Amino acid sequence: MFRYIHHRSALLCQKVTRMCRLNQNFPKYYSIYEPDYLETGKSKIPVYDTLNIQIKGYDYPVLENYQRFVYKIATSMGVEVEDGWATPPQNLKILRYKPQSTITDSEYKLSIYERNIQIVDVPNTLLSVLLEVLKTSLPEGVTLRVHEHLPEHEEIRYVPDNELIELKNLLESLSIQKKK
Repeated sequence: MFRYIHHRSALLCQKVTRMCRLNQNFPKYYSIYEPDYLETGKSKIPVYDTLNIQIKGYDYPVLENYQRFVYKIATSMGVEVEDGWATPPQNLKILRYKPQSTITDSEYKLSIYERNIQIVDVPNTLLSVLLEVLKTSLPEGVTLRVHEHLPEHEEIRYVPDNELIELKNLLESLSIQKKK
């Protein structure tokens, strides 16, 4: 039985090496199912590297649903969605004054929520169609912006740890006092 298995594996190795020798004459991009000219005749349409689709709004559930919708539309159109994130809400305090005075009539607390969807390698022609679809389906009270990804956008998404910052400042002040 061992000889039979060894003989079959040896035959298989011979077939594989014979096939490899035969395929050495062909270029590396050769494929059985795709002809060579498909590689050389690729489109010259410009491609955007990394873009952020930024959506902001006052209503949290509406914004979450719209972010999900943007993701589904982008992936169904063949756009590669690399990342998606939420930033901490921006809290606003709005005061309404009585007419002709500085006395407050009412006080409102609003939160502006922000979501970002990062897309990469988007063709120029496809981006215009994607943006038109997103603009026509934009819910009321939600704003949409598209911009290139910058390192500052990466820093905004993280919440600073105030306790850690205070401890670092305390440590620096102690090391300065020791040196004196």
